Amino acid sequence: MIRIPKIKSVMTAFPYSVKVETPVKEALEIMRSYRIRHLPVMRNTEVAGIVSDRDIKLILGPDFAYPEPEKLMVGDLLLPDPYIVDLEERLDVVLTYMATHHINSTIVTRRGALVGLFTSTDAHRAFADFLRDQFRRSGGDDAA
Repeated sequence: MIRIPKIKSVMTAFPYSVKVETPVKEALEIMRSYRIRHLPVMRNTEVAGIVSDRDIKLILGPDFAYPEPEKLMVGDLLLPDPYIVDLEERLDVVLTYMATHHINSTIVTRRGALVGLFTSTDAHRAFADFLRDQFRRSGGDDAA
């Protein structure tokens, strides 16, 4: 019998993160350098929230002119209550919650410590792998 995978099998392990006192400009540089859209935000060793490139763009405006990204800290604009799951959570539970609540990322923890991030990009990648595997097993490789 095939079991539904756990989030730990499809998450991005050991994601980049920033501290609440990190300047927004630095967070943007990290996102651009590593081509990522979400950053967990830490207060000491605990998850304080999450920030996305979209959050930053909305705050800074279309030309990144207001307020000044050097003076604004990530803690000023983070989402304080992100969706957080344990790495043993089933993937279907996470996907259902994300779809129902229209969110694009989930922080994954183990005993409260950050261990991963699961985003819509990870979901797309996992589903593509699933489809390839299913069609290989069935002997066909044509998608509908």
